[in-house]
Amino acid sequence: MTELRVYLPIEDLQPQFAAYLSSPTRARAYPPFRGQHSLIIEVAPALSIHRITDLALKVAPDMEPGILFTERQFGLLELHADSMEELDAAGQAILNGIGAKATDQLAPKVLYHDIIEDLSDQHAIILNRSRDGSILVPGVALLIYEMAPALFACVAANEAEKAAPGLTINDVQMMGATGRIFMSGSVEDMTIARDRISEILGTIEGRSS
Repeated sequence: MTELRVYLPIEDLQPQFAAYLSSPTRARAYPPFRGQHSLIIEVAPALSIHRITDLALKVAPDMEPGILFTERQFGLLELHADSMEELDAAGQAILNGIGAKATDQLAPKVLYHDIIEDLSDQHAIILNRSRDGSILVPGVALLIYEMAPALFACVAANEAEKAAPGLTINDVQMMGATGRIFMSGSVEDMTIARDRISEILGTIEGRSS
């Protein structure tokens, strides 16, 4: 039986987050562009993601898959399109095919967040060695945010960029046990981003475990 862990529609991909999803380490297929919409699915066991992919692409063959990835336990699919209706149709085909509802997914849990003001140069340097997004510079405020399941970092990052377009996305860790976001900018923008992330995660329905 396929367990639905994440069913995540993301409307209006923002410039930085769309570019992040298009990076070689994330997008193994067709890159998304700003202004498109995305649907991200996570299921267990991992290989059941291929049945999910089949269900989606047969109902909406013009849609583009950006990521198809299997971890040890979970499988992940990212789809994007210009039309939200196409994604909705694909999503409904997936849900029907596995006998699930969107609210059968896991509800996001906030694990930790903090805003570090006036980032030191040594701290920026060591973080830059492992980041996949834009470079961190000393003196900025750094927002760090952790949640589970990991994929909710995607909608969190995109919504934060909508709320504070002047921020910089330094890293979005969207795979693994937890999701982690690293963003930088002014203290004001980091506060706006943090509050928007908390707000959007609080609106997502799902089961507790």
